[in-house]
Amino acid sequence: MQLHTLSRVTPNTKSKQVGRGGRRGKTSGRGTKGQNARSGRKKRPELRDFIKRIPKLRGRGVSSFKSIQPEFVVINLDVLETTFKSGDMVNPGSLVAKGVVSLYKGIKPIIKILATGEITKKITVSDCAVSASAKTKIEKAGGAVKVA
Repeated sequence: MQLHTLSRVTPNTKSKQVGRGGRRGKTSGRGTKGQNARSGRKKRPELRDFIKRIPKLRGRGVSSFKSIQPEFVVINLDVLETTFKSGDMVNPGSLVAKGVVSLYKGIKPIIKILATGEITKKITVSDCAVSASAKTKIEKAGGAVKVA
């Protein structure tokens, strides 16, 4: 037998205190008066006001001047001249397959073809944005541009 294993024969009972001397008497721990002392009180969470203001305060983040339109992956005509043969179809899928562009988060990128360089091969361009001068060069070479 050790001191820390001893237990009381009769447990110490405390009488319930009520009124001003008690633990949960009179105001029952609610302080005095006001909204908090009333029954059915439901205080509005203070954080809610801040949370509701956040969308208006935050703007568009760090790069607020950056456009929300998707950016084009730019490809010049001289790249098409070296990678494709005459009669080939040029579209985002074929450009990814040839390794000219890569997938972005598993999605084929949006492509724009610009007129830098010359093209002599007859190619068909589809599902790509094409500049006006690039379109004339492709059509002059005997190719075609299909707009989806």
